[in-house]
Amino acid sequence: MWGGFSVANATLNRFFSLHFLLPFVITAVILLHLFVLHNTGSTTPVGIDNEEKLEFSPYFVLKDLVGFFIFLFFFMIFVTLYPNVLGHPDNFIEANPLVTPAHIVPE
Repeated sequence: MWGGFSVANATLNRFFSLHFLLPFVITAVILLHLFVLHNTGSTTPVGIDNEEKLEFSPYFVLKDLVGFFIFLFFFMIFVTLYPNVLGHPDNFIEANPLVTPAHIVPE
């Protein structure tokens, strides 16, 4: 994986390529899963094999959309009304190129 005794150009190229391609692979697996679920339907949660299968649409689509919009609602409240809740207090100090920040110390 490293391509040598230390992290070098070959290592960085491999990891950058992996991080670029991995989201596309995950998206393809998700789409394949949705396709299979749409064609075969879903059985009961306990795995009892019966003829009554829930159809993918509208049941699962509506359930997922409701959950998505609830998440989006709380996310938008958090982003618009409380944007600095997770921020660090050092982010509000005006930058001064002549002074080293206090948390940067020599080893």
